[in-house]
Amino acid sequence: MHYPWWYVPAVTSPMLIAIIAVLHVLVAHYAVGGGFFLAVETAYAYKTDDREYLAYLKKHAQFFILLTVVFGAITGVGIWWTIGLASPLATELLIRTFVFGWATEWVFFVLEITSAFIFFYWWGHLRPKTHIAMGWIYAWAAWISLVLITGITSFMLHPGQWLEKRTFWAGFLNPQFIPQTLARTGGAFLLSSLYVYLHASICASSQRLHDLVEQRSTRPALLGAVLIVAGGIGWYVNLPQSAEDALFAASALNIFVGLIFVCTAAVFVLLLLGPLRKPGWIRSPGFAAALLGFGVMAFATGEFIREAIRKPYVVYNVVFGNQVYAEQSELDRLRTDGYLEGGLWTRQYVRAHYPQVVLGGKEEDGRLVGGKIDGQRLLALPQADRQKLGAVIFMYHCNDCHALGQGYSAAGRLIQGWTRPMVREMIDQLHTVRFVMPPWCGTPEEAELLTDFLMSIAPPRPAGMAPEPFMQGPLVQPGEQTRSSSTGGGSK
Repeated sequence: MHYPWWYVPAVTSPMLIAIIAVLHVLVAHYAVGGGFFLAVETAYAYKTDDREYLAYLKKHAQFFILLTVVFGAITGVGIWWTIGLASPLATELLIRTFVFGWATEWVFFVLEITSAFIFFYWWGHLRPKTHIAMGWIYAWAAWISLVLITGITSFMLHPGQWLEKRTFWAGFLNPQFIPQTLARTGGAFLLSSLYVYLHASICASSQRLHDLVEQRSTRPALLGAVLIVAGGIGWYVNLPQSAEDALFAASALNIFVGLIFVCTAAVFVLLLLGPLRKPGWIRSPGFAAALLGFGVMAFATGEFIREAIRKPYVVYNVVFGNQVYAEQSELDRLRTDGYLEGGLWTRQYVRAHYPQVVLGGKEEDGRLVGGKIDGQRLLALPQADRQKLGAVIFMYHCNDCHALGQGYSAAGRLIQGWTRPMVREMIDQLHTVRFVMPPWCGTPEEAELLTDFLMSIAPPRPAGMAPEPFMQGPLVQPGEQTRSSSTGGGSK
């Protein structure tokens, strides 16, 4: 409630974050694993005095830098841009909690970029030992950046003891840290080998180079697959209960889990049948591209699931998806004072456009200051104005997960065919009707305004259906209702 809303039509802002983030991690993990590949293989080429292999590695390093440094840097900035606009409260929490972690990661990022440029642009001008050292500096700097970022992002899924201690290390060393570090390190090794296969199938100049790259990249790929499995098991074991329930309650996520198993198995089998047992397969760009495609699909699906199961939170048990702290005192304040009154931007919007609903306000320099928004006056507004204020409430309370009438998880489509009483009661019991939604954070009068707006964007019942819904009673029987003023644990 401390920031203005940001609406992304149809796609929604969380889905835009997911798209940019998935594209980034697919390249960022190659930046880590590829760094180790270049460091190890350059040392091997110097040791064996293999000039042909050194020439190929230089060509690979150029491709590597263009993809990881240029594209990776652009998408990395894109992540910060989108999360800052879509989830500003959660972003603020992460910056405040891990400010020294971010600063440390930035130091290693600068070291990473500097060493990468020296490694490539001074190729042939450095002594072999210095050149190899630059490769290793880059590789370890990139991996440490991965570890630091993993500790912060895994905190969002399971803060661990941070809720009691509120310290950097309590948040960083959370239950998800080691499993996700293992899985991401494994992903870096596996994806980098798959990128190397594809690049070699196109750019290697001889059969000997094809075979050499294939021989030396297969075992790191298999090691990566093992680390992914080990980290994935640890990830699942350490899931919060609500995240595990959200995983199995969503049909689409269940399909994605199956897709991960299928694609991972396909990569593993193809590695065994191809590069490990029958060298020479990666000479075909089609085979190499298919192998990379399966790996990318499995990794991207896993990233999407990791982001999706945090609902109803952005940061588990700390920040709800609608940018409200998951604290009883915060919910009580908004339900008592009003959702529109509780936020700086909403409060000023109402005073600027609907001063007649404010009790006790005073005009100073042409602006209304002070006073309090009155619920009964809100209900006395004309229907068009009620819908406009309902739209404001929707943008702050619902927009972070739902599109409007069309698009991803469109609110209008979700309530198509519902009666007004059904919509109104659903708002009061958001986290009861669907535990992956945060609780309602406003007054009964504001719920009426939101109902007005939702009914205005809901499509009519499909032609040929019964004119009225069969279900006309309460959504939840009185004896089954859970407490509507729950805090972060209220989704259970």
